[in-house]
Amino acid sequence: MYSESDLNGAVEAGVLSHDAADALRAHIARQRATPVVDEEHFRLLTGFNDIFVSVALALLLVSLAWIGGAILTPLGGLGVAGAAWFLAEYFTARRRMALPSILLLLAFVGGVAATLVGVVVELDPQNLPDRTTAMIFAGIGIVSAGAAWAHWRRFMVPITVAAGAAALVATVAALVVAAFPALKDDVYPLTLLGGIGVFVAAMRWDLSDRDRHTRRSDVAFWLHLVAAPLIAHSLFQLLGVFGPTVTPPMAAVVIALYVAFGIVALAVDRRALLVSSLAYVLYALYALFEKAGAVELSAAFTAFVIGSALLTLSVFWQPMRRTVVGLLGGIGERLPPVAMA
Repeated sequence: MYSESDLNGAVEAGVLSHDAADALRAHIARQRATPVVDEEHFRLLTGFNDIFVSVALALLLVSLAWIGGAILTPLGGLGVAGAAWFLAEYFTARRRMALPSILLLLAFVGGVAATLVGVVVELDPQNLPDRTTAMIFAGIGIVSAGAAWAHWRRFMVPITVAAGAAALVATVAALVVAAFPALKDDVYPLTLLGGIGVFVAAMRWDLSDRDRHTRRSDVAFWLHLVAAPLIAHSLFQLLGVFGPTVTPPMAAVVIALYVAFGIVALAVDRRALLVSSLAYVLYALYALFEKAGAVELSAAFTAFVIGSALLTLSVFWQPMRRTVVGLLGGIGERLPPVAMA
């Protein structure tokens, strides 16, 4: 089975023309009775060898972190970051292996951050003011974002932009806490704003490739994957969904928000928001069924209702998209295309 990335690579290499690649996409879309854009492709595996190599990489990187950390705490992260970059020169730049490239990117950025954390641990600062601690975390965040940018410039792995965005959100949140230490116990408004910012960035990448034929669409996918939990988790935590009790009005608000997330997901043709907020709507429905007296079967009823709803949404995704996008007027014309039949 060939992915969108494989087709794009064939076009770039001159093996296929743009017209031939578009004709193949249209043929597959007709066979599946859905436009290619609806498939929300992203490349995770190029073959079972990806899994084999990823297991080997994980063992190697963990061992390097262990050995380096035993010598000097910062050496663990530094060894992982250096090895991840070196290995990416082969597995990413030359072999173009999907899962190992993702693993190596995360190891590189995480290794850079771990190195700085290790330096802080070695210095063993005691009783630092909250503002100083926040500034340290902000510094780690900005350096991690810079590491992600350098990795993107060299290897252009789509998930890299999302990793950099997450680091920037952490940096901004830390800087705000440094300026206003009282916010350290209530960071959810900051992460919510950060999630909205990442979502806007994801839409910019998405709208630059409405047909989702290029690497920009893959970048948007990972940005949506970062934005969704930041938005959903922050919003529901602000509402206190996982508090001691969930009242029927609170459960109704949760379900209404999930429906709103569904409308946004249909409009932008991305499902990350629905997945990220699933735990909250499951919990709210479970609490409602318990309060209604179905104590023994509350979990089963919850799974049945949500499972049925999600399957129905999947089957009728395109007709529902047509309705939602049609109601948006001119804005809908700038969104990813929807099947018109």
